[in-house]
Amino acid sequence: MYCIKCGVKLAESEHVCPLCGTKVFHPDFKRKENEYTYPKNEYPAQEMHPLGFPIFATACFLIPIIITLACDLRFSLAITWSGYVVGALLMTYVMLILPFWFRKPNPVIFVPCAFAAIGLYLLYIDLMVNGGWFLGFAFPIVTFFGVLTTAIVALIRYVKKGKLYIFGGGLIALGIFMLVMENLIHNTFTDDGFMGWSFYPMSALVLMGGFLIFLAICRPAREFMERKFFI
Repeated sequence: MYCIKCGVKLAESEHVCPLCGTKVFHPDFKRKENEYTYPKNEYPAQEMHPLGFPIFATACFLIPIIITLACDLRFSLAITWSGYVVGALLMTYVMLILPFWFRKPNPVIFVPCAFAAIGLYLLYIDLMVNGGWFLGFAFPIVTFFGVLTTAIVALIRYVKKGKLYIFGGGLIALGIFMLVMENLIHNTFTDDGFMGWSFYPMSALVLMGGFLIFLAICRPAREFMERKFFI
């Protein structure tokens, strides 16, 4: 079929001439809608294997681990500084790559695994430097943040409503923990008295958490904020 004005050859699916814009079909003429202007692709795009990315990422992590250990053993004849590098890489691997080995990773499971990896890495550092600060400082903090984060993730995943209550309660709990963190710092690292800096972040976090809970309770205020910030 050709355009009646400029003579350009047209496909059956063309509505207008692509060159001059002339309408090429009569309103009463029935077009063949199922015909394609260009042949279909006989070679569909191949999907990547679901384990392709974790295998590639694992290889990328193994290469620096092996090189680091080899260099340390070559020059120091022991595992010294390489332990920190390998520990950091393994911790990062558990946090970022390990969930990709599973088809449907559950964050309620992998969030505690990530904090456990952080705790083990800090324990290794404490043992290597003979710091003595893990049980008195690092362990309580990592445990608190692990439990709090896991609780928030689990509630968001399994509770359909009440997200403002969840985040508000999490902020209030974090604010109260600031007092505990300050005591842990002073008891572990210094002999100074109670300084009181934790009241500032505690006040801000408790106020923000209380505001979120207020929005959850007061529907007019919540709707006003949604309109104000286009949420």
